[in-house]
Order: sequence, then C-alpha cells, then structure tokens
Amino acid sequence: MSAPNDAATWVGELDRLGPLRDLRVDPAFHAARLLVTVGGTPQGQVTVPLRGGRATIAELRSALITLGSPERVVPAPVASDPVTVVIATRNRPESLARCLRAVLASDHPALSVVVVDNDPPDELTRDAVAAAGSPRVRYVREPRRGASVGRNRGLAEARTEIVAFTDDDTEVDPAWASRIAGAFAADPELACVSGPVLAARLGSPEERAADVALAWNKGFTPRRFTLAEPPADSPIFPFAPGLFGIGANLAVRAGAARAVGGFDEAMGPGTPTHGGEDCEFLVRMILAGNVLGYAPGAYLWHHHRPDQAALRKQMEGYAVGLGSFLAKVALSPQGRSVALRRLPAAVARLRHISDREAGAGVAMPADADQTRNRGLLNGPRAYLRSRRAVRRAGGAVPPLIGPARAGTTAPHKILATGGHPAVTPARPHGTGGYPAVAPARSQGTGGHPAAAPGRTQDTGGYRPVPARTGGPYGAGPARRG
Repeated sequence: MSAPNDAATWVGELDRLGPLRDLRVDPAFHAARLLVTVGGTPQGQVTVPLRGGRATIAELRSALITLGSPERVVPAPVASDPVTVVIATRNRPESLARCLRAVLASDHPALSVVVVDNDPPDELTRDAVAAAGSPRVRYVREPRRGASVGRNRGLAEARTEIVAFTDDDTEVDPAWASRIAGAFAADPELACVSGPVLAARLGSPEERAADVALAWNKGFTPRRFTLAEPPADSPIFPFAPGLFGIGANLAVRAGAARAVGGFDEAMGPGTPTHGGEDCEFLVRMILAGNVLGYAPGAYLWHHHRPDQAALRKQMEGYAVGLGSFLAKVALSPQGRSVALRRLPAAVARLRHISDREAGAGVAMPADADQTRNRGLLNGPRAYLRSRRAVRRAGGAVPPLIGPARAGTTAPHKILATGGHPAVTPARPHGTGGYPAVAPARSQGTGGHPAAAPGRTQDTGGYRPVPARTGGPYGAGPARRG
C-alpha cells in the first residue's frame, strides 16, 4: 500500500540501531515521514502509509530497504570547538522559547547563544530569554529592524571562531552544534557550512504544500562547493538560489564572514525585499574565493506556515527576495556579464520552480504563478528602495564582488572560463565525502555510537520532533488548517 499523495502526515525519527516495532500514532494521520538515522547520522527519509495510525514492522522494513544498508553510513564528524548560535528575532516570543529549548538541549559542551531582538515593540522577547534560565544565553537589543541587521549584530557580538545562525521557527537536533563544529574541524578550508532543513509538521495541507514548494532539504550527501570547481548539477552556478543552503541552518567562520561584509542589510525579512539575503550572502562567499560545505548530519526542523494566508505571504515574500537578488547581480558589472551567459539555464530553472510549486498540493494559492511573477518584478524596485534607506542609515550593503585578493584571480575571470572541470574535489575514500576525522567509535556498531540520544524503549526506537510530544508515541495530532 502506498502513502496518499496529500494526507495528514506524522513526522518523526527512527534510528536503525534501535529495535524495530510497529509504529502507532494518532489515527488522524494517514502517513508517517521518518528521518532514518544510523547512530544519529541521517541516512535518508521514508514515507510510509498508516492504517488507523499504524504501520507494521513489515511495512517499515520494506521502506527501509530502499535506503540501502546502514553499514554504508559514515558517522558524521563531531568536535567540541566553541560555537556561538545567533538567533535574530522580532515579536515571536513563543516561537523563540521553543527554539531556545532545542538549542539548549544540545550535546555541545562549549555552546553560547546570542538572541538579537530587532526593533522590539515590547519586552516579551527579553522575558522569553530570561525564562530560558540559562547563563549561556545573552539578550541583545538591536534598534534597527531586519534579519540581516540582526545576524550582523550577532556576528559582531560573537567571540568564537564558529558562528551558527538559525531562525526562531526552528528546532535543532541535539547534535547539531557538535556536527557543525565537526564539519569545520574535518575540513579546515571550509568557510561556511549548511545542513538539512526538515519539516517539523506536515499535518495541514499548507504545511505539506510549503514543504514541496520550498524544497529546503538538500539531501543527505556531504557536498563541497568552490568557485574553481563548479558542480556538474548546477548550470547556473554560482547564481543558484538555494543550492548552498538557507539562512535557517547556516554556520560560518566569523573571520571569513566579516571579511566579505556580512549580510546585505537591504535584503531579507524586515525589509522591503522580504528575503534573498541568505542566497546573496552565500553567493558572495563563493565569489570571494571561499569554500562552502553541506553537512547532512547538522540537521534541524522547521515549522512551516500552517495556514493559507501565511503560506501566501511567505511565497510572495520569497519571490520578491529572489527578484531582489537578481537585481543585485544585474547591478554588478562583473556579476552581470557572467550571469548573462547563464540566462538560458536560469530561465529553465525558473520553469522548474514553477512546475514544483504547481505540484505542491491543493493548498498552494491558485494564483501562485502570478504571485511569483509579480514578486520577481517587484524585487528590483524593492531592493533599490531598501538599499537607499540602509545606506542613509549607515548600514551594510557590501558589493556582490569585492576587489580580488593579492595573488588571486578575479572571480568573474574564473567564471568566464567556466572554471575547472565540473568535478567536486576528491575526498578520501570510504569517508562518505568527509576527510578522515571521525568521532569516537563504539565497538560492534559499525563505528556509530551505540545508541542515538533521546530514544526511549517504549517507542520502539521512534522519536517525534521535539515539540510534538504527547501521547504514548509522542504523536499528538498536528495542527490542521
């Protein structure tokens, strides 16, 4: 039996080193999406049908077979280098409190948190930070509005080499920070790391539509991006929205991020552009000659918009953000000359996005195509207006392509020749793409920890997303639109 295409879906985790039992959740759910891990390292996701809220061991085994042997999964590297987590927020104290609970449940021994409260209308965010009751969390009031302003303020406040950014509508995995530190330790050339952004709830049609339309999960294979070695699967590299990850799950070496000027404060939530700031920042990092990485082990859960009005607003905002990003590329002489060579591929990419949104389910707005096109057209004007305002206020609007560093080739000259052959750099054999720096291994488990944290015996190895506890399997019904 196959899972319905658009049915209320329970979201949880299953570690293959734990016992496998029947899955029983609330009968309101007709399918279950499981993040399958091996000793806590993600292997992939499977969706299984539910009858009366139940899937049998046989049905689960049949789904797991599609992922291959767990022995092939290489443990994600971990490290204990200090990490500062920056959360820029405004007027969402309940969401922030949930996010902080997840961050503070981290297994990382040297974690600090900076909460940047952008242009607060009241003291509720400060109260939420105080209620967290942790000396590891510091509250910073920022008088200017905007996610980019908040991230830049957090970057300036951080005193560690590694700075991780997340949003207030996420819940990070307990090993998230340790695996971010591990990715940097395993590859000293990395300047920036992103990871999977997974749907925390798929109960409402709008949440399921957002999950398909946004496509934030970039898979479970480690990747490495450099300007000199373009990836074969991206003909519009490096101007590829979303290829490198998104701002909800992003970490940097502080020095590298500061060297490129941080985030463009004319872009992102809280500005007329509504978005695009993370894409622009990552592209600018690549164009500056930095190495970017994707670490599947550093995953987190995102709470998608649960109702029609919020979904419509989000999709239109992202379209305006994309249009703003394209405007900034067009305003850069070097960026424009390179981007024009990729125009046919870019048009094909927009068609792909349109097709993906069209197949996202009944909850997608009927005028999604018109909304996206309108947003793309409004983006350039929004960016120009926002850029003028930010510059007048003395904010940061870094150029897309800065001057070439001494002894290096200007990025637009590398791009004009297509770079080197489209092959990602060779990684040591048998490490799943990671260099040979691995965490402590346990005997008899194929190198994985003997048990993934947080699993309980009465759930047969299943773990719901943290905020969804309730009931014998932690399977309280998801909100419905």
